[in-house]
Amino acid sequence: MASFNKITIVGYLGRDPQIRYTPQGLAVCDFSIATSERRGGGGADSQEITTWFKITVWGKQAETANQYLAKGRQVYIEGRLRQEEYTDREGLKRTSLTVTASDVQFLTPKGNDEGGGGSAPRPSGSGGGNSAPQHQNDSHDGPSDEDIPF
Repeated sequence: MASFNKITIVGYLGRDPQIRYTPQGLAVCDFSIATSERRGGGGADSQEITTWFKITVWGKQAETANQYLAKGRQVYIEGRLRQEEYTDREGLKRTSLTVTASDVQFLTPKGNDEGGGGSAPRPSGSGGGNSAPQHQNDSHDGPSDEDIPF
């Protein structure tokens, strides 16, 4: 039987993208995004759970993501999920969730820095539904669909 690994995430960038190039000249862009959800009802006992993902984007998408994304911007990511283990500075074993992105869509219009300034990540707003994300290009300041190569 074949296996399948695909994840869809809508979240907010926790840091500005960082781009680098392989010795062969292929662009690689890394950034982190956070998703949040409330658990435990709506009262005082409710708790916000935040999950962080490391995202890696390759090729032309990496260059475009580096150009248009910034800390606090909302983004839609599709890709393959991988769990990595590492040892932190104190010598403790930790795990992180890493996604190699195959599709990146910008959800925050350019010039609208919704989450910037180090504020806590907000809920993804997806409501757990299976509907496709809305690509928001109603701002004339942001790139149009023709400007983005993916």
